[in-house]
Amino acid sequence: MTPAARLSAAIEVLADIETRRRPASDALKDWGLAHRFAGSGDRSAIGSLVFDALRRKASSAWIAGADTPRAVLMGSLILAHGWDVDRLAALFTGERFAPEPLTDEERVALTTRTLDDAPAWVAGDYPEWLDGQFSAVFGESRAEELSALAARAPVDMRVNALKATREKAMAELAHLGVVPTPHSPLGLRINVPENARAPNVQSEAAFQKGWIEIQDEGSQLAAMLAAADPGMQVVDLCAGGGGKALALAAQMDNRGQIFATDSDKRRLAPIFDRLTRAGARNVQVKGPKGKDDEPLRDMRGHADLVLVDAPCTGTGTWRRNPDAKWRVRPNSLDSRIAEQAAVLDRAATFVKPGGRIAYVTCSVLPAENDEAVAGFLDRNAGYAVIAPAKAAADAGLGELAAFSSPAGHGLQMSPKRTGTDGFFVALLRRTS
Repeated sequence: MTPAARLSAAIEVLADIETRRRPASDALKDWGLAHRFAGSGDRSAIGSLVFDALRRKASSAWIAGADTPRAVLMGSLILAHGWDVDRLAALFTGERFAPEPLTDEERVALTTRTLDDAPAWVAGDYPEWLDGQFSAVFGESRAEELSALAARAPVDMRVNALKATREKAMAELAHLGVVPTPHSPLGLRINVPENARAPNVQSEAAFQKGWIEIQDEGSQLAAMLAAADPGMQVVDLCAGGGGKALALAAQMDNRGQIFATDSDKRRLAPIFDRLTRAGARNVQVKGPKGKDDEPLRDMRGHADLVLVDAPCTGTGTWRRNPDAKWRVRPNSLDSRIAEQAAVLDRAATFVKPGGRIAYVTCSVLPAENDEAVAGFLDRNAGYAVIAPAKAAADAGLGELAAFSSPAGHGLQMSPKRTGTDGFFVALLRRTS
């Protein structure tokens, strides 16, 4: 395919996403099935164009003076790729498979409009209805913070301390240009250049031998802050595919027990192969047998630590899922808030006196973070927040103390602050 034909294809996919309100990955897959002549390089290039346009959808529409798929793509080529109007005009020719030529109005808009007077939600590329939430957590810097959440994410990995050291894994993966992550002592990072494809880490021998797991540094830090010590009895209440359970197992050096469960046992399916590859032997997977089954009833009042990796809107992962931010709606936020309250109250039933709950979200919304913790404290007497600075120091991560959340209930990470995805971590101790 020619470069111009790829632009036309990207506009077509963006239009499909907007019309049918569905994930970009689904729209791209269907486009590929309907256009089998397109090679893997074409599909990859079209995917990059689409995702970059979705990352900068609001700001791209602003400088293009319209919010059509065509305008959004043109704006993103200028903002994300540094093109100018002449380069656009050279490909927007209307010739075979090329997009229609630029209109006079488009030329004027693309050469004169800037983001200097754009509102925060445009400059930061996020839905306008969330501006109050982002203002509450980031204040006047919210446009910068959310702009960082619109950038491409690196590939982060956690070294599995049960099988390797960071130095050993770095040597094995040196050909990928890995570097240490800034905060996690077990983290490795691949900074993927613009317009380049991320390497297939899962094909590497280091991955297949269980030396590394793909995991954002923020998720690694959340597991470290939970502070699971060898010999503990730990409940992972929303285990999903097991990423944090694996991290906890390594922290515990395979001593003690981790009981991993999830309200939907189908989400637990990947955990078994991952446990085997990692050499994690202290994890018991307990899926519910029915709608009202409590697979961990015997653990009530016995857990030293309950990890709640709560269901959330995923606003902190927008770097990796840029299309998701344009699909989130107030009712979906309300649903997540209700689920968070329910899972926190359930977690409290497992904690023994003196034990802890580690509440984690991949969100930067106060409604899912500080406010969720405040609501739990109102409903559950006998719990107290462990000061974020103390939690960070106890985990050997004292530098994170600077990133306390607005209400002081936890630590708030973000791409701009910590170079990670957006994660919130709060520790709650049972005092009676």
